[in-house]
Amino acid sequence: MIIKSAQFQCSNTRTDKLPPPTLPEYAFIGRSNVGKSSLINMLVQKKGLAKTSQKPGKTQLINHFLINENWQLVDLPGYGYAKTSQTNRSAWEKFIRYYLLHRQNLQCVFVLIDCRLTPQKLDLDFCSWLGETGVPFLLVFTKADKQSKLQTDKHIAAFRTALLSTFEEVPMHFISSAETGQGREEILTFIHDLNQQFVPSL
Repeated sequence: MIIKSAQFQCSNTRTDKLPPPTLPEYAFIGRSNVGKSSLINMLVQKKGLAKTSQKPGKTQLINHFLINENWQLVDLPGYGYAKTSQTNRSAWEKFIRYYLLHRQNLQCVFVLIDCRLTPQKLDLDFCSWLGETGVPFLLVFTKADKQSKLQTDKHIAAFRTALLSTFEEVPMHFISSAETGQGREEILTFIHDLNQQFVPSL
């Protein structure tokens, strides 16, 4: 897929203010500081489209971006926010979960996992919740340039094994690097293929 245009649409904490559900939509989510915004910018090749920060929890809104005028990319707040009140955390969780369960045009959730880490309970629990609620998702292992391929493969295998304790079949995964562009073509091809099957809700 060639990215011809990528533009910011809106930011919301209210799901009733989201854009009309007329285009296929793909949400990106992961632990705070997993490299979500950097990955989004790499995919669309537009530096600064999604705001990046060294401070975990920078994204605190549902951010919509219109890509090629015919599909939407959504940057969701990270889970496991480092420095925020319990009240804020609960409010964010509530609207994120509502969005994931009720957004009609949501085609797939990309769950980002830092490939440098051994399986984290927070990631496994979130994937289990998606599986239990029937929200379609797949995995994107980020920051592959930060370590050897051998170490990355080892951690991915461990994560997939951990998921098998609650899943009959582990979702497909991609390996990515915002620095080198690894995984870009594979992810965009996957999105392109789903776009071709999209039928708007009446």
